[in-house]
Amino acid sequence: MAQRHLESSERLSGNDVDVLGCYLRSQATEFLRSLRQHRESGAAGDTADAARALRRAARRISGTLHTFRPLLDTDWSDALRPELAWLSGTLAREHAYASRLDRLTSALHTLTSPPSPTPRGSAPDPAAQSPQGLNLAHPPQGREGAAPALGNLPPGAAGWARRPPAPRADTTTSPPAPAPHADTTAPTPAPHAETPPPARETLTLGAAKASALLERQLTLARTRAHSTALQALGSARFHAVADNVAVLASDVPLTTADTGLEKLAAEAGSRLAEAATTLHHTSHPYSPDADAAWHHVRLLLRLHRYAREVVSSAPVDARLLDAADALNAHRDAAEAAAAAAHAARTPRIAPTTAYALGVLHADQRHEVAAARLAFGQAWQRQTVGTP
Repeated sequence: MAQRHLESSERLSGNDVDVLGCYLRSQATEFLRSLRQHRESGAAGDTADAARALRRAARRISGTLHTFRPLLDTDWSDALRPELAWLSGTLAREHAYASRLDRLTSALHTLTSPPSPTPRGSAPDPAAQSPQGLNLAHPPQGREGAAPALGNLPPGAAGWARRPPAPRADTTTSPPAPAPHADTTAPTPAPHAETPPPARETLTLGAAKASALLERQLTLARTRAHSTALQALGSARFHAVADNVAVLASDVPLTTADTGLEKLAAEAGSRLAEAATTLHHTSHPYSPDADAAWHHVRLLLRLHRYAREVVSSAPVDARLLDAADALNAHRDAAEAAAAAAHAARTPRIAPTTAYALGVLHADQRHEVAAARLAFGQAWQRQTVGTP
C-alpha cells in the first residue's frame, strides 16, 4: 500500500516505468475507492459525487493507456481502454441531461426578463435587443398557423424557429360616417390593420410552453440515462472492467521500450497544437463539422493534461485550465443548441413555442461563438507562454 501513495517528488526520482506504474496504480485505487463509495452512499448528492469521481478516474486511466501505449502491454491496454470509455460515457449522460435542462431554462428566463431601464439622457435603441444581441423587434411573420420547414430556413435567430402567427387585418370595419354639419372636406381616416404583438411579448408567450417541452423531453432522457447507468453498474461487462482495474491497482503490465515518458507526452502536445491551429478553417458558428472539430480538440487537450500529470509534479498551468474550461463551455452550448433545435421539430407545437425555441437556439449558438473566442485567447496566452 505504501507504494501506491508515494509523494510526487519520490515517484519522479525513479525511471519512466516506475513513474507510469505508480500513476496508474494510484488512479486504479481511486477508481475502486469511488466504486465502494458509490455502492455505500444512500443520498442522491453522495451518489452523484461518487459517480463523478468514478468517471474522473476512468478517464485518466483510459487517457494514460492511450498516450503511453508503447510502454504497456498492447493487447491488454487496447482491450481495457474502450471499456473504460464506455463506462465513463454511460455514467456521464445523466449529469449531462440535467445540466442541459438547467442551462436552457436559465437562458429562457434571461431572454424573457424585462430589459434594464435606459439611462437618462441616452436615446433608446429602436430595435429591441435581447441580452445576447438578438433582434427581437421584428419577429418573422407568416400566415396564421403556418410553419415553414426547419431545413429550408437560413441560420440566425429565427433559423430554427417556426414563424409566429400574424393577426389578420380587420377589413369588416367601415369608415366612420361624418357628423352632422361636419367639415366633409377633411380626409376620412382609413381602416387600420390590427397591430401584431411585440416580439418580446411573442417570446414571453412561447417561453413557458418551450420550457415545459424541454423539461419533459430532457427529464425523460435523464430518467432513461439513470436506468441505463444502473443496469451498466450491475452488468457482467462492468464487473469485468472492475476486475481489470483491481488487477491494475496491484500489478501494472509494463513493458520495456526505448521511448520515454517525456517524448510520448510531447507527442500528445504536438497533436493538440496541430489540431488547434486548424480550427480557424472550421470556425463557422452553425456548422456541425466545425463542432466536431472543436470537440476533437477538447479530447486532445484532455489527453495532454493527463500526460502532463504523469510526467510532471507541478500544478497544471492556469492558462491550460482556461482553455479546457472554454472548450467544455463550447461543448455544453453546442449540445444545448442541438436540444433546442430538436425540441423545435416536435410536431404540432404552437408557432409561438417554436419561435421561442428558435431564439433559444440562436442564443446558445452565440454562446458557442463566445466560447470559441475565449479558447482562442487562452490558447494564444498558452502558446506565447510556452518556452
